Amino acid sequence: MQLPYNDFGNWMRRQFPFKVQKLSVNAGFTCPTRDGHTGFGGCTYCNNRSFNPAYCEPQQGVSQQLEAGKKFFARKYPSMKYLAYFQAYTSTYDTMDRLKAMYEEALMVEDVVGLVIGTRPDCMPDALLRYLEELNKHTFLIVEYGVESANNETLERVKRGHTFECSRETIERTHECGIRTGAHVILGLPGEDAEESIRQATIMSALPIDILKIHQMQIIRGTLLAREYMKQPFHLYTVEEYLDVICEYVKRLRKDLVLERFVSQSPEGLLLAPKWGLKNYEFTNLLVRKMANEQVVQGSMAL
Repeated sequence: MQLPYNDFGNWMRRQFPFKVQKLSVNAGFTCPTRDGHTGFGGCTYCNNRSFNPAYCEPQQGVSQQLEAGKKFFARKYPSMKYLAYFQAYTSTYDTMDRLKAMYEEALMVEDVVGLVIGTRPDCMPDALLRYLEELNKHTFLIVEYGVESANNETLERVKRGHTFECSRETIERTHECGIRTGAHVILGLPGEDAEESIRQATIMSALPIDILKIHQMQIIRGTLLAREYMKQPFHLYTVEEYLDVICEYVKRLRKDLVLERFVSQSPEGLLLAPKWGLKNYEFTNLLVRKMANEQVVQGSMAL
């Protein structure tokens, strides 16, 4: 089926001659917004428990977690290959020696064919980037950055600890090294309405990124934002509103930008709001149907 956007799954099938699955790794990192470097308590919306699979236990080593993840998927796809996804917290926030040891341990695991490293734009020193540049010559590598918003007032409000200018500069440095570069944004952050979200699409599209991950604002229990929301609720997108926003957003993205996802589904026990009752693929099906009906195509309004 021809999709009206540049889909990550199809892009991945062009990168590898076999099925590939990401396996999340929790290597026990922290973040500069948690350990006092730039703040305490983390970003106001963040609870890492909301996206770590059950097999990710930081008390287990990198290899153990990957082997557990392989067992989880191998029952269904015995010939599957894997990408080690360093996902939890800030996966470049440690000493060079420890980071190199963990990345290289992951690549030693049988059937692991590459790495995906999730991090923050203020946690990519030049020395580490030079190392990743060399690593990229020998294995498949994606480095993805949490940009979250192109609005500095929003970033300050959610205690992100860096500016959009920092995101742009780090993404440019990474791109110049020839590394596949991803970015992550959240639509509907406090203070950002649909117009503001859509305005930022052109800004994000102008960055030298290869892959973009998008998801809706979710209020997760145990976060600072959850406490704020309980005291004074603010508007969160309905499914219908979010579908409209995504359609307008995607129109403004360049056609070659790979779109990995549009929504995130937090565990029911952690999600406070909005409760859409949709799985990720169900939302994507609704979006594809809407884009087809309204003749929405990625890049149709890109500058």
